[in-house]
Amino acid sequence: MLVSACSAGSSVSVPADPDAISIGFAAEPANLDFTRTDGAAIPQALLYNVYEGLVKLDADGRVVPLLAREWTVSEDRRTYDFQLRPDVTFSNGQPFTAQDVKFSVERVKTAWTISLKSKMDVVDRVDVVGPLHARVVLKRPSNNWLFDMTTRVGAMFSPSGVADLANTPVGTGPYTFATRKRGDSIVLRANPSYWGRRPAYTTVYLKYYKDPTALNNALLSNGIDVISSITTPDSIGQFEADTRFTVLQGTTNAEVTLSFNNAKAPLNDKRVRQALTYAIDRKAVMATVSAGRGTQIGSMVPPTDPWYEDLSGVHPHDPARAKALLAEAGLRNISLRLRVANLPYAVSAAQVVASQLADVGVNVSIEPLDFPAVWLKQVFTDHDFDMSIVQHVEARDIVTFGNPKYYWGYDSPKVRELLTQADVGTPEKQVQAMKEIARTIADDAAADWLFLFPNVIAAKTKVTGLSRNQVSESFDLTGLGRR
Repeated sequence: MLVSACSAGSSVSVPADPDAISIGFAAEPANLDFTRTDGAAIPQALLYNVYEGLVKLDADGRVVPLLAREWTVSEDRRTYDFQLRPDVTFSNGQPFTAQDVKFSVERVKTAWTISLKSKMDVVDRVDVVGPLHARVVLKRPSNNWLFDMTTRVGAMFSPSGVADLANTPVGTGPYTFATRKRGDSIVLRANPSYWGRRPAYTTVYLKYYKDPTALNNALLSNGIDVISSITTPDSIGQFEADTRFTVLQGTTNAEVTLSFNNAKAPLNDKRVRQALTYAIDRKAVMATVSAGRGTQIGSMVPPTDPWYEDLSGVHPHDPARAKALLAEAGLRNISLRLRVANLPYAVSAAQVVASQLADVGVNVSIEPLDFPAVWLKQVFTDHDFDMSIVQHVEARDIVTFGNPKYYWGYDSPKVRELLTQADVGTPEKQVQAMKEIARTIADDAAADWLFLFPNVIAAKTKVTGLSRNQVSESFDLTGLGRR
């Protein structure tokens, strides 16, 4: 669901190997099992690199073949027939067949515990038609299902490779898991039996830094080759001015969201949520947190989605209107807990938000929580919060507003009905319904979308093939090359 944890500064020694690449990240996986652990850092490291699905998203956000070389869809849009690639093996030596497709899809329902497992609820059954022919039958037509198969829920597993997913991932990808040094790094090695094109780098070091300055310094001092995403935008200029580096800026799915606990007073009152939203100058937040880089969105939809509309003007900065709504709700001098992930962008945003809410008579206590462990337990799972700030990075995660049990507790029968209509309808009806959902949650101030985080990558000029936009959960290593 969300961006994952930061670790201590990385100190692993990386040899000067032309066949190796070292990439710096601010978010370290809590473990390596994304079937039972929420957070985006695990699929960021492993999806498309160690694990593969039948399909994937390409750099332009299109669904393209991966382990399925082709597929057909029945006229009623309920049956998908996948023709699998031959001669694919898992890293433990087991062949990949249609039986593994059946095992993997069904296992999401039976063994996965994270919230995203619900994406497979629409599946009725999986038939093994032949060794390389898998048939998936849905309970109803679904516009979302094939797209969802490009995410972690579409990853293919071997029955003999799931005994210790937290420590030993087994996939069909171009890389295999080699080692992990907790709080420091993960090492991936090129898979010698990979079915596809061999990757340009035989060894990949994924290095983790809690301190954003340390992450920047690692690239400046030749400790790493790539910063996966610069978390201190005011430092971008030093890389742009240095001919040793290339800087790419694009967009993401990462909505920096001020979440409200819609199920808890006083935030169960729409007028209060709207008042808080009117009180916040989101452009000022973006200026402080990301040096003005990013996009104002106004709802849970990034510009790369087909149903995007700029809804940032629904609740413009209007402190007088905020005070009037609070008075209408009969509230004066209220106090709220803002429990945020202890990540630089979230803490910086919280300070601006707290200051602006104080101007309309709302006292805010900021509580940074260790991320992911403490935040996921207390906020995401136990719903013990009034407000929070975190990036939501999954593609098309507006659907979470159709789940009243999700941590922000938003309960709208209208939105749930529209989500159903969007999923089963024609593509045109899907766009129409999704736009109405976005407008509904924006009007309801179900959350306050502070801004869409930019994707800014800095790398040594020798590294090629980096994707400007971060459109999937994966930091996809497969397209990397070198000069």
